[in-house]
Amino acid sequence: MSYTPIWAENPEKLNKNEFMKLEKDGLDIIQDVYRYAETGFASITASDFDLFKWAGVYQQRPKEDGYFMMRVRIPSGILSAKQAKTLAGISRDYGKDLVDVTTRQAVQFHWLTIENIPDIFARLAEVGLSSFEACGDCPRTIVGNPLAGIDPDELIDTTPLVQQISDTFLLNRDFSNLPRKYKISISANPYNPGHAEINDLAFVPAVKVIDGQEVIGFHVWVGGGLSAKPFLAKQLDVFVKPEDVVKVAIGVTTIFRDCGYREKRHHARLKFLMADWGPEKFKEKLIELVGELPTRGEDKTIGWNAGYFTGVHEQKQEGLSYVGLSVPVGRLSGAELEELARLSEEYGDGSLRTCNSQNIVIANIPNEKIHALLQEKLLERLTPNPRHFTAYAVSCTGDEFCNLALVETKERMRQLAAFLDEHIELDEPLRLHMVGCPNSCGQRQIADIGFQGALVKTEAGMKDAFDIFVGGKLGENAKFNEKLKGRVLADDLNRVVLHLVAFFKEERLENESFFDFVNRVGTAPFQTRLDELLKQLNA
Repeated sequence: MSYTPIWAENPEKLNKNEFMKLEKDGLDIIQDVYRYAETGFASITASDFDLFKWAGVYQQRPKEDGYFMMRVRIPSGILSAKQAKTLAGISRDYGKDLVDVTTRQAVQFHWLTIENIPDIFARLAEVGLSSFEACGDCPRTIVGNPLAGIDPDELIDTTPLVQQISDTFLLNRDFSNLPRKYKISISANPYNPGHAEINDLAFVPAVKVIDGQEVIGFHVWVGGGLSAKPFLAKQLDVFVKPEDVVKVAIGVTTIFRDCGYREKRHHARLKFLMADWGPEKFKEKLIELVGELPTRGEDKTIGWNAGYFTGVHEQKQEGLSYVGLSVPVGRLSGAELEELARLSEEYGDGSLRTCNSQNIVIANIPNEKIHALLQEKLLERLTPNPRHFTAYAVSCTGDEFCNLALVETKERMRQLAAFLDEHIELDEPLRLHMVGCPNSCGQRQIADIGFQGALVKTEAGMKDAFDIFVGGKLGENAKFNEKLKGRVLADDLNRVVLHLVAFFKEERLENESFFDFVNRVGTAPFQTRLDELLKQLNA
């Protein structure tokens, strides 16, 4: 550790987690995992369970059963067939053949035991992958454009920059003790696939004329985040050349490390520091650390595609295309992932990409091979042409595995989307996001319609229910969705959502998006219909 933990000078302002991290760096747990693999689950101390996150490992629900979830970092979602086969093998051998793609382009396993984790570490390392610092109070998986390097719309290929940033922070003890989790996004695609506004630090495409020459670079967003108190990031008045991206990332992360709040854990994300400081003060501090930067240039972000790339599309490389596949609520089997790897090698160059929409792309396919690929059996389920609501359904892990979740989400979201596909037609994409708790791993705040799990007391006992939120969006006029009053029992959710979607379909203007519709009519008409439905259901 080459820095001084200045926050330790005022111990009365530290929460209990901070004392734990001062005594033992989170990265120290990695070697302990090997020891615990020998001594067994019962030998793991409570404090070390908390630190397991730095190894990318969480206890799975129920904790006493001795199983773990592991998250594997896939920077910007770029994955080789060899790596995919390794992930599939781990799932087959240790994870009951289950693989989840997350909203940060990572891959998650379940059902792991402590005895097997060292072998998993070794298998990942052999193909250049890691679970280290996929969780914990540290820089996590870097999200970005899954099409980096093949994208006809990108200003520059961000693959080298993502790798440089990842290499800079991974296992770097200068930044392994941050006040809270820390999320970075980088993309040069003009449709914001990296969800810049909800990341702690995001680089988005921009240009600026410097010394008479137009330079391609980035604008910088800082202080975004979701959970119970969501904040949209603020843009700093700086323009960052590609060669300065790593320097700026280090500067912003240093500010968070040294100035971020460590007194109350629920008030420790960078978003709270930005809310108090504002972008001007934050810029001043950044300039102190990294030196002068040019002021903002021309922002090249022109929309938001929500991270969706399903279908067949031409790449910037002549004669090649990519095929975006829908993975319903991000869940597939290890066998399916292995088959995807095979298809990527047979029809392309062995290149796969994971998306923060929980989907997967097969890249670099010669156009003459597209037709044959589309006939493959696997593409019947993981289809490039998904049904409408299934195509835009996202879900967190839910209480099947997560200790924080209050309700089941994965299967419920899949069933809700399938129900809507059977009962209503809509030509407008409608993004549905479901989460099992306020932490919002399923990013419900940015959905057209978001669902947050809760429990309600009924005459028959406690039952699963959901709060409903409408009108979320990133990009131009970004805003978080708004809550409707009245919790809906899980058993009634399909019927209620169908009526709300039907209301939108009947009352919208021609070509009007759901977001624009909610902005035009407000939430009151939705509330009126929800009240009427709940009254009928409770009669």
